[in-house]
Amino acid sequence: MRFYVLASGSKGNATIITDGRTNLLIDQGLTKKWLVEGLAETPVSFDMIDFALFTHEHGDHAAGHQFIPLEKRYATNGTIEVLEEHRLNHYETIKLGTFEITPLPTSHDAHDGVGFIVKNETETLVYMTDTGYISEANMAYMKNADYYILESNHNVRMLLQTNRGYELIQRILGDTGHLSNEDAALYLTELVGPKTREIILAHLSEEANDPDVALKTHVTIYRRKYVEIERLRIVPAKQYGVISGGR
Repeated sequence: MRFYVLASGSKGNATIITDGRTNLLIDQGLTKKWLVEGLAETPVSFDMIDFALFTHEHGDHAAGHQFIPLEKRYATNGTIEVLEEHRLNHYETIKLGTFEITPLPTSHDAHDGVGFIVKNETETLVYMTDTGYISEANMAYMKNADYYILESNHNVRMLLQTNRGYELIQRILGDTGHLSNEDAALYLTELVGPKTREIILAHLSEEANDPDVALKTHVTIYRRKYVEIERLRIVPAKQYGVISGGR
């Protein structure tokens, strides 16, 4: 399984997952030009996308859904327009090509946000952003994956020092907001298992975070919790620029 985070952040999100037989897009919050330019750095062209999953309706995740043919779209009820048979339900696994997809409910100020467990015959990838916390029910599904693409949105101190209003800061910090670096790292110390090889820190805030700060926080907490970080590849995703992983 290979994956390519084409863009990750508040200005747009899109990720390609492929095993050479099935090409899966998660989210399309980009212009078509931006999407096509990102795909040019992968083995998957725009016309090769087989299925497109959407996590929620916010523009940075779904604004470009109209560029994806209706018959390729999959989402929960009320997220975007999809065929009725393509409606996703929490914890209900569906088969899309060579992948099995299980939607997990997130806690975000969206209509019915989800993350995804993506499996093929040999590997598992967890994709989850835009959530204020991760439930115990979700944690049970997420343990010991090969790959994690998990939100690590903000550093709390940096967030409090921004010029953002009180209500917006409280929204981000709340249970229906976004995971901080610390929270994401602590969750991952419980999730990482013997199979885990790579962690992508996703949806970093451009104002309230920094890739080096996020990475240092994760490494510090993993060491404190005796996670064997030497065997892990840990990489912050980018708003502009493709991050690849898998094998």
